[in-house]
Amino acid sequence: MSQHDSAAPTHPRHKVHAYIDVAVVVIVLAGTNLIAHFTTTWASIVTVPIAAVALLALVRRRGLGWSELGLSPQHWRRGSRYALGTVAVVLAAVAIGAALPATQPFFLADRYATISGALIASMIVIPLQTVIPEELAFRGVLHGTLDRAYGARGVFAAGSLLFGMWHIASSLGLTSGNHGLTGFVGGGIAGQVLGILLAVLATAAAGVVFTWLRRRSGSLLAPIALHWSINGAGALAAAVVWHTTLT
Repeated sequence: MSQHDSAAPTHPRHKVHAYIDVAVVVIVLAGTNLIAHFTTTWASIVTVPIAAVALLALVRRRGLGWSELGLSPQHWRRGSRYALGTVAVVLAAVAIGAALPATQPFFLADRYATISGALIASMIVIPLQTVIPEELAFRGVLHGTLDRAYGARGVFAAGSLLFGMWHIASSLGLTSGNHGLTGFVGGGIAGQVLGILLAVLATAAAGVVFTWLRRRSGSLLAPIALHWSINGAGALAAAVVWHTTLT
């Protein structure tokens, strides 16, 4: 075991450093979110991946080990088993949801109205622009810094809440672009606010599950797989539902 993979120090000075690390990571993530959603198109594409890699380099220099970040090779086998299991469960759930008339409207997201668009989103955009960098940032970097400063409770509570808040900006047009959600929460400002609240609650709950998988498996592979299967399989299912309902 290298010095980077040693147990978290308990010296008061080291605890202060851990609190500072958490603050820096949260500030960088908040700035990243604002830049990605409220500046240019190119910024929306590259900001989150660049920030995730930069944060990884930063906390490595601050002494976090690969195991603390969920990136140790010794956990790859266990992480792979959890990854395969979670993907199988989600794919089955998405297939059932897309097949049932009662839940089909929730798959009618305008941005996935074409098969080609959904394939590009599922296989390229979602994993490279969203899933991998977000998991690296939240279940890797933020997880590791929170664990050192506050322990498991802090990771689950603060990490999941911050992950929910991370999705506020991306949820601003959620109801207007999803026919099922519009019918469920209504239109206008009230519907938009309710849609954002539901998105924050849903993603915070997902953050709890992602965090549990990360701690249970010791690897980022499991939460990455679950995160992709929810987003990527959802995009493909949306395209299928659009295609079948229009033909």
